[in-house]
Amino acid sequence: MKPRLLFPAALVFVAALPLLSERPAQHPPSQNPPRANQGHVPPPPPSRPQPQAKPEPEHHQSGHVNTTPHVNNDHWYGHDSPNDKRYHVDHPYDHGRFEHFGPSYRYNVIRVDRDHHRFWLPGGFYFEVAAWDWPLCADWCWDCGDDFTVYEDPDHPGWYMVYNIHTGAYVHVTYMGT
Repeated sequence: MKPRLLFPAALVFVAALPLLSERPAQHPPSQNPPRANQGHVPPPPPSRPQPQAKPEPEHHQSGHVNTTPHVNNDHWYGHDSPNDKRYHVDHPYDHGRFEHFGPSYRYNVIRVDRDHHRFWLPGGFYFEVAAWDWPLCADWCWDCGDDFTVYEDPDHPGWYMVYNIHTGAYVHVTYMGT
């Protein structure tokens, strides 16, 4: 490259860095493919029409029953009933709405506060894990490059679900803003 073009090219590159940092961390499938759910990110969870619906466990042929919240074969298991009082929020979306959710968005956690059950995504967005779900995800590799997907909870207004694409498990979170 000619020396006189080096400075303008470097200037364009430096100017583009802020634009690149605001985008969600998305990875080509070959770089960090999901290990759970048969190797792909599931579609959003369906809403359940029955308010009294109990969490559905997954029954294995071996007789083992998995009652933890997880996704297998695109089926969402262990989702709490729509009328569960723990999810009642007087003012849903008090801190605004998180708009970058769904299977097309994959994120790396850039910061985690294990004492307060909070984590931050690129762009400064942060969430708090429901106290009753924290034991399910306390041992997740929050800060080692694992990928997560955020879904809007169809049964509990004001709540989101964070899905770990490598373990297949999910937990409920509230959006705390930026």
